[in-house]
Amino acid sequence: MSIRLDTRFTERFISGEEIAAIRPEAEAAFQTLAARTGAGADYLGWIDLPENYDKEEFARIKAAAQKIRKNSEILIVIGIGGSYLGARAAIEFVKSPLYNNLKKDTPDIYFAGNNISPTALTEIISICEGRDFSVNVISKSGTTTEPAIAFRVFKQMLIDRYGVEGAKERIFVTTDRAKGTLKKFSDEAGYETFVVPDDVGGRYSVLTAVGLLPIACAGIDIDAMMQGANDARKTYTSPDPSENDAVLYASLRNILLRKGKCCEILVGYEPYMLMLNEWWKQLYGESEGKNNKGILPDSVVFSTDLHSLGQYIQEGQRTIFETVVSVKDPGARFVIPDDPANVDGLNFIAGRELDYVNKTAMLATLIAHNDGGVPNIRIELDDRTAYSFGYLVYFFELACAVSGYILGVNPFDQPGVEAYKKNMFALLGKPGYEESGEKLRARIEKA
Repeated sequence: MSIRLDTRFTERFISGEEIAAIRPEAEAAFQTLAARTGAGADYLGWIDLPENYDKEEFARIKAAAQKIRKNSEILIVIGIGGSYLGARAAIEFVKSPLYNNLKKDTPDIYFAGNNISPTALTEIISICEGRDFSVNVISKSGTTTEPAIAFRVFKQMLIDRYGVEGAKERIFVTTDRAKGTLKKFSDEAGYETFVVPDDVGGRYSVLTAVGLLPIACAGIDIDAMMQGANDARKTYTSPDPSENDAVLYASLRNILLRKGKCCEILVGYEPYMLMLNEWWKQLYGESEGKNNKGILPDSVVFSTDLHSLGQYIQEGQRTIFETVVSVKDPGARFVIPDDPANVDGLNFIAGRELDYVNKTAMLATLIAHNDGGVPNIRIELDDRTAYSFGYLVYFFELACAVSGYILGVNPFDQPGVEAYKKNMFALLGKPGYEESGEKLRARIEKA
């Protein structure tokens, strides 16, 4: 078992009767998902993906990663949202948030095209000067503004440095299988392409080529990652919350929402949790936040954020609950040294492992926040291996889908995301948006 769900710190807030009451809804949601009859059923390819993935493409991913590791000091991953968050989360969780600073035999990996910042773009350009690099651009269409701008820039840099033919060996494109601007352009240019599956939405795509190529370039065992996800798939087969922790987690979230807990804070106790938190926020925020419904996903990394947000969590509005991800084996050991002068008064913990202190801080915080009226769900992982990461990804994806159906929304669309894009195109003067642009500018001037 790679994951254990600890509900001791929800018992003050959720009764057994409430879990029994929501059970028919939870079981119906799971069965709707399994039968593929619910809203968004065209986007359920992630369910069996850990077993039924394209083995030929998987081999090509590993070969491309080996090629990049051999000829490049840097890999630039270009994508936004689900096109980069999963890969970055995996690299920081399994390797380190300081991955690029570590001694290693794999390339540094930088993520571009996830913002419109001239500062961020020029800094990555500067980092590439005098160093061999490759690019992995990830976009279903190729026309999303943020990654499209970045690809323009780095593609030309590769051509200027290596020539048109040399650039072909350093550009890897993850896009639609058969259609779209980027697929057409890549085929004409002779770039190697990988597939963004039609039946897997971006926020569920980390275990496809979208995430696997950058992850493999970092030297992470993607076979083990897929095995972890597949073992989770085999574990979470029952619709009964008492037998399926993913369904139980989905149930607890919805019970708490109905009791006024409309904000969920995902808590990690290690810096390597930061980008996993960001991936989780997109998964749950984009899946559930629609039709004026949903739980607002937020995140913290303790103990750091206990010194900034701890006061609010302890005594602010009682609209929040926490989900704590703890890792049994953090992957490193450090013993606190003795100080003969005992200047800081901490000799009482000298000789203790730092992880013991960290986990003690976690337990102390769980108790304090519980006493302050904050329910806590705890998810414990064995370790931070590729296997455990894959297992946790599948757990969260399955629970998110079930939770969305309990909530009564389509967990697989994101219609609201297009609103800002249309306004931005209109204000920038994109052809076909002239009338909308005039109206928006008039509103701005009036305001």
